[in-house]
Amino acid sequence: MRKVAQLGSVVLMVLALSACGGGGDESAQAPDAASTDAQPKPAATGDEPAAAPADAVADSEPTASESNRDEAAVPAGPAAGDTAAGESATTGSEPTGDGEAVAEPAADDDAEGGYTMRRRLMDSTMGADEWSPDLTGAPLVDVEATLQRAAEALRAGRLDQTENSALVLYQRVLEGDPENEVAIKGVDDVVAALLVRADESFVQARFNEAARILSVVSKLRPDDPGIPLLKAKLDSGREVGMLLAEAQRLTDAGKLIEPPGENAAEIYRLVLSREPQNVAAQTGLARVEAELVGRASRAAETGDYSESERLLAEAGKASPESDAVQDASARIESMREQRAKELMQQAEAALTANQLDEAGSLLDQVVAIAAQTSGVEDLRNRIRNASSYANLRPGESVSDEMRSGGTAPELVVIPLGTFQMGSPDDESDRKSNEGPRHAVTLAKAFAMARAEVTVAQFRRFVDATGYSPTSSQVGTSTIYDEQAGTMAAKSGVNWQKGYSGRNAEPTAPVIHVSWTDAKSYADWVSRETGKPYRLPSEAEFEYVMRAGSNARFPWGDSNPTRLVGNLTGDGDRSESRRNWVNAFPDYNDGYWGPAPVRSYEANRFGIHDTNGNVSEWVEDCWHDTYSRAPADGSPWVNPGCNRRVIRGASWASSPEQARTAFRLTAAPNTTNARLGFRVVREL
Repeated sequence: MRKVAQLGSVVLMVLALSACGGGGDESAQAPDAASTDAQPKPAATGDEPAAAPADAVADSEPTASESNRDEAAVPAGPAAGDTAAGESATTGSEPTGDGEAVAEPAADDDAEGGYTMRRRLMDSTMGADEWSPDLTGAPLVDVEATLQRAAEALRAGRLDQTENSALVLYQRVLEGDPENEVAIKGVDDVVAALLVRADESFVQARFNEAARILSVVSKLRPDDPGIPLLKAKLDSGREVGMLLAEAQRLTDAGKLIEPPGENAAEIYRLVLSREPQNVAAQTGLARVEAELVGRASRAAETGDYSESERLLAEAGKASPESDAVQDASARIESMREQRAKELMQQAEAALTANQLDEAGSLLDQVVAIAAQTSGVEDLRNRIRNASSYANLRPGESVSDEMRSGGTAPELVVIPLGTFQMGSPDDESDRKSNEGPRHAVTLAKAFAMARAEVTVAQFRRFVDATGYSPTSSQVGTSTIYDEQAGTMAAKSGVNWQKGYSGRNAEPTAPVIHVSWTDAKSYADWVSRETGKPYRLPSEAEFEYVMRAGSNARFPWGDSNPTRLVGNLTGDGDRSESRRNWVNAFPDYNDGYWGPAPVRSYEANRFGIHDTNGNVSEWVEDCWHDTYSRAPADGSPWVNPGCNRRVIRGASWASSPEQARTAFRLTAAPNTTNARLGFRVVREL
């Protein structure tokens, strides 16, 4: 430590003497000094030494005006510790301008000359241009004042590199008193503070400053344990510096998050994984975040919300808990919602104007912006319905004119949609042929007859075509035998008869008709109207019977508590006062046998008696399960099939057969008193 102090003062002395223009045997000649500016040296007296004492030189510092002449004249003495001046200080003599050694003065030489030289050296820091050394005497340095100034400089953070820095002031004290404990402790404190400053510089990526401090403290306190740590950090910092430089290059090139493996954000995160407090990496990542947030906002303003969302996600990776990212996310989400509402309004207007393609396009934009927007599915169904139904609307009544006069059975336009067909595995009384339960989306628009085909409507078909129904050809059908209390075949029964074999009312649903008869009737109506009529598909029939419900029965999961249709109730009575053994409790619909069509309330789609009154033929061939069933609601037909499907409960069905998913099969020529049909028209 003392040697370091001496080295600095030697430099000061050499530079001071150079400024004085001394030469010959009296002083050390500074090489290449500007001698024209130096003052003449007074003649030496017998009491004056021919050269400055070595200890005085060793504790001096270079002046500010001399720092541009000699690289060694740095205010921090340790940086010049291996100069020629330092070497002469260790030998006790100093070369003159002519190369001769000047003897070190004796210890009892006149001290006043030493004091004068110290004062002039200190004065040289204040103005070398006006200063001329006066070797006739100098006052002693005010040690206490210097120590006080040094302590104040230390507290103020002026550690080194200036005339009034703590390190320079403590060294001046040590020039005159190498054992001064306060100054020694002060240098220790300066070294500790410099090491802290070096750490701060390192964190801020000011590696040159950290390296300079390392050089200073290594010479002042080479054994300080903080020095190896700082050196290791600097060695690592060089690699970090290269990474930060590359990150900056990529930032300037616009490669913030792409391409993978070559973008600024990845490098900044890599640096922070090694040094979580690295300010340069934190700042760089913050700039990346700010740029990404800006890009996300601009993308949202142009309607590219998917890109905006992606950019915000990347910004969130840069700063996972960033308020700026969260605020931007909330702002952009609000923009999305507002834009989605505007597009929904535009789509509604387009639908109203029958601009269906435009409405569909706008709705697609809504989904792309905010898929959870309220009303999307409803609007999509209405657009699809409008597209499918042309000028018709779901729920609208349709009565097609027939060529031969009159109208076809009244139809109701059915809204398209998706439903679960079949029964769940845990449904009570479930049959294996009711599964597997599967989703069906009705793809083709259709209208269904509001009620079953009546006796009067079927008679018109027979009269117009001369068609001979199956029951007329066979001469028999199954009726309810009042005396036996069972169903039994009876001759002479045909489509004109009712459930007991007597003539049926014109408004009653036609029964004693086969699938073949029903199909023939639908084909005739198609020819008469020029429209595509047919029997309902099984999926269409269940869809309409459910009318949006997934319950066990069309009305719910439990027994009916109000009048819902012509079903078997324990309050029903036959002509001879018979009652049902297996019936819904506390239920009486007022009929034993089929009731006139539309006697009971319609369901949500405006259709009567899909469950109750009579069971109905549908278009499909029978399949034991729904495996591989069509998912679009179309009829499931195989060429040459010999069994067809019957859906819906009748006036004589047991309660478990009134379940929505219940299905039966029969040969296409089957007729009985519980079986009728209705038609649909494709739109």
